[in-house]
Amino acid sequence: MSGPKQERAVRTKEVILHAAAEVFDEYGYSGASISKIMERAGVTQGGMYFHFKSKKSLAHAVIASQQEFVQFPAGEPGLQRLVDLTFHMARALQTNVLVRASVRLSVEQGEMGIRDDTPYREWVEQLHGHLCAAREQGELLSDVDEEEFAKVLVGAYSGTQLYSNISTGREDLLERVAMLWRYLLPGIAPPHVRARIRARPCEEGLVA
Repeated sequence: MSGPKQERAVRTKEVILHAAAEVFDEYGYSGASISKIMERAGVTQGGMYFHFKSKKSLAHAVIASQQEFVQFPAGEPGLQRLVDLTFHMARALQTNVLVRASVRLSVEQGEMGIRDDTPYREWVEQLHGHLCAAREQGELLSDVDEEEFAKVLVGAYSGTQLYSNISTGREDLLERVAMLWRYLLPGIAPPHVRARIRARPCEEGLVA
């Protein structure tokens, strides 16, 4: 396959993936169906099954694309960048259906009969990189283990966004993330570093 046909196939796959994310976000894995996704995408059964053989394979594709769905603004690695990314992700969860669907499916894995922590490990790896940069810049307390804290942060953040979703549909997620940092920062950064870290949502650059 090459040329226009290949481009058309790529576009069709993207349309299906976006439609699937919308349906999964609205109905969850159990409530979603191939027919709903086909209708939302405007594709035929043949077009659907050419790209995805089942609802489960579609769900896998949405989960696997989680980090691709978030377009983070550029910035220098370090503690401020780490904090900014958590607020950017919070805004993405509020506004980007692809991100919401991938996160919801990651939580609902039991309904698919799978147990895959890859999305969480990918976030741990990314945050760990920023924490290592923060260490090189002298921004962390001496007893902080970068990899350990990355795991703690992913766990705490996951619980925070789930609680916010249940309570307010994530309307208050940015405020909850600010609250999270108010208690976490004293445990990882010395006072002079905390004094210059902006641990609150910043509208600039927070686009989904």
